Amino acid sequence: MRFRRTVTSALGSAALVLGSLGAVAAASPAAANPCGFYETGSDAFYRHCTTDGSRVVIKVEVARARDYERCVARGTTWLGSARKIQGAHYAGRTC
Repeated sequence: MRFRRTVTSALGSAALVLGSLGAVAAASPAAANPCGFYETGSDAFYRHCTTDGSRVVIKVEVARARDYERCVARGTTWLGSARKIQGAHYAGRTC
């Protein structure tokens, strides 16, 4: 009887751990598109997260070319190839 209780307890613990991992996996799509600059395997993006409808100026850092500023609205903006875009950040003002 003692062995059976230990096995049941171990199985319950394993189910709890796997359930927790499932909750983390369910949260990962949001983590895939974070606010601010991010890259996929081939593309660079900037995601402006707002609820007030504002548009902001971002500074885009470009490899072997001149950096530039761009006005972006709420949501995700494609910036270009991840090979060319080195980063982007909020420039501190709206547009």
